[in-house]
Amino acid sequence: MTETAVEMPAPRIEERKAGSAPGFLMFVVAILLLAGGIALAVTAAGGGLLVPGIVLVLAGGFVLRGLTPVAPGEARVVQVLGRYAGTVRRDGLQWVNPISARRRVSTRIRNHETDVAKVNDADGNPIEMAAVVVWQVRDTAQALFEVDDFVEFVAIQTETAVRHIANAYPYDTHDDGVLSLRDNADEITEKLREEIGARVASAGVKVIESRITHLAYAPEIAQAMLRRQQAGAIVAARERIVEGAVGMVQMALDRLASQDVVDLDEERKASMVSNLMVVLVGDRDTQPVVNAGTLYS
Repeated sequence: MTETAVEMPAPRIEERKAGSAPGFLMFVVAILLLAGGIALAVTAAGGGLLVPGIVLVLAGGFVLRGLTPVAPGEARVVQVLGRYAGTVRRDGLQWVNPISARRRVSTRIRNHETDVAKVNDADGNPIEMAAVVVWQVRDTAQALFEVDDFVEFVAIQTETAVRHIANAYPYDTHDDGVLSLRDNADEITEKLREEIGARVASAGVKVIESRITHLAYAPEIAQAMLRRQQAGAIVAARERIVEGAVGMVQMALDRLASQDVVDLDEERKASMVSNLMVVLVGDRDTQPVVNAGTLYS
C-alpha cells in the first residue's frame, strides 16, 4: 500500500459571492441617463443646462461600464483596486462595480491526458504509463490567486502523481495480497484520483475521475517480460493439471478398491499411479504398450 496523502499549503482565500445587480435593468438606467444628458446638452439655452447634461452622459457611460455578460459554464472573478471582491456565477447580463476588474474563469468540466512517461515500477522494471484526469474548477478565487496558472498546475501535478503511483506498485505480481498496476486497475485508478485530488485541492480544483490510458513494459525489456509471463502461465497451468491428475488417480484407486475389480498390492499400485500420471500430465499423446508378461517377469 502507498501513502497518497500530500501535504499542500492551506488556501488563504475562499470564493464568495460578489455583489451584483440585474444587467438589463442597469442597461435601461444607463440609456435613460445618456438620453437625458444628450437632450439637455442639445437643448441647453445659453449653456445653463450644458453642465448637467454632460454629467448625465458621464454617469450613463459609467453605468454602462459595469455591465458584464456571463456565459453558461463560466464565472467572473471581481477585483476592486486589487482586492478580491467576489465571484459572479449567475449567467446572463450582470452589473457589478464599474471600477472593478473582471477576470473570466471557466467552470466547465475539462480533460487532461498526460504524455507517456517512462518510469520504474516498484520492482525496478522500466515501464511506460499515461493517464487521463477529468477535473473542474471548484473555487474560482483559489484557482486564480493560490497558483500562477491553475491549468498548468493541474497538468504538472497529474504527471507527478502518475509517476509516484507507478513507482509504488509492481507492474504485475503473483502474490494475491499485493496490488499490481496490471491486475488491479480499479484500485490503482482510485488511488491515483485521490492523490491528484490531494495535490490540486489547494488550487480550487476538484478531480472527478482518473483513468490509466497506457500501461506497458518499456521496449527494451518487453520481450524478456513476455517470456517470463509465458513461463509463469505454463507453471500455473501445470500446477492445475497435476492437482487434477492426482485427484483422478485417487478416485481411480478408490473405485477399484470399493468395487473389488482387481486386488493390487503396493508395487502394482505404484506402477498404476506412475502410468496414470504420465498419461494425464503429459503434453503429448501416449503410445500404448502391450505387456504379454507380468509385472514381475
